[in-house]
Amino acid sequence: MPWNDRVGVQEIARHFDELQDPRSSVNRKHPLNSVVVIAIMAVSAGADGPTAIARWAKSKTKFLMSVLDLPNGVPCKDVFRNILSALKPSLFQNCFVNWVQSLRKTASEALGIEQPILAVDGKTSRRSHDQSKGLGALHSVSVWASELGLSLGQVACAEKSNEITAIPELLRQIDIKGAIITIDAMGTQKAIAEQIIDQEADFVLALKRNQETLHQAVIDHIDQHGNNDFADAKARRLTTKETGHGREEFRGYMQMPVPKDLEQLELWKGLKSIGMATSVCTRNGKETIETRYYISSLEVGVKRFAHAIRSHWGIENGCHWSLDIIYREDQSRIRDEHMRENFAWLNRLTLSLLKQHPGKDSTIMKRRLCGWDEKFLLEVLTGTAT
Repeated sequence: MPWNDRVGVQEIARHFDELQDPRSSVNRKHPLNSVVVIAIMAVSAGADGPTAIARWAKSKTKFLMSVLDLPNGVPCKDVFRNILSALKPSLFQNCFVNWVQSLRKTASEALGIEQPILAVDGKTSRRSHDQSKGLGALHSVSVWASELGLSLGQVACAEKSNEITAIPELLRQIDIKGAIITIDAMGTQKAIAEQIIDQEADFVLALKRNQETLHQAVIDHIDQHGNNDFADAKARRLTTKETGHGREEFRGYMQMPVPKDLEQLELWKGLKSIGMATSVCTRNGKETIETRYYISSLEVGVKRFAHAIRSHWGIENGCHWSLDIIYREDQSRIRDEHMRENFAWLNRLTLSLLKQHPGKDSTIMKRRLCGWDEKFLLEVLTGTAT
């Protein structure tokens, strides 16, 4: 293996030099940062647990010995299990901050994106519960940079309702300055909107019945001006059409300045505009119509508003769908509290790395190639594809 490959992997390993080793001193046969890098490589190649990581590592002994510091050979499954169970998820994830920030900067510059859309949403791993231990299914909230294909962070919570407390913690972990934060109705809270503004970002927040008074006030105001086709309002509208997969869909977006007499306006820091998005979808001759309402700190600019709404759906299509279909995360039976959370982050990180690779293969194929082709795996890990 060329020396520059070893140097590239060692640069990745250095991200974990400051990670506190949870093992006793007598059990440190294998350097912690090497163990973590092997786990990242193996998950990239399809591993879904400590046993699979160890089996992959054993099959790649010669390769791993050439790029990592492994004085006692490759670790066994118990090493991976013990470390991933003992590492505190918050400390483990903190070690990736500089790496992820570097990926974000590179992707933003390559795509020319100055104001990224950061979608915040929750996901449940339904089979990760353990009734005998009183352990509910893992529900985590994550930030997905939709245009970049990057997961920027995650925080676990016990119940979906706890997203309200998890979202502020998650936003504090990430540099959101200058970004547009999009959140479903669960996270449409006054304190969260204020935090986003205080962190020098903008928001587009969905409205539902959990903010009933504001929700109804926005509906009433839009309906009132809609009666005369917004002739008396400074509204901006945009319509798009998409066809494919046996369906035809029209999407209509409308955005207007927030009315000065809107009920509860003074409680929402930075609120500047309101809007709605209507989807009319025809599939197999059957038509469905869905309308959603939003509040935003953005000035009226309907193209940017529509782009933010569409990009938010990217966390479902680009992240959650991939985790369930490609990584089979929803079928995971990892039931250790720390290990399942650490694996959830490894899944999101490696998905991000795969999406950054410029190759035209599907993400499924790229993951297979990581298992088959060591050169391709190094390209994904180090971002050195040519």
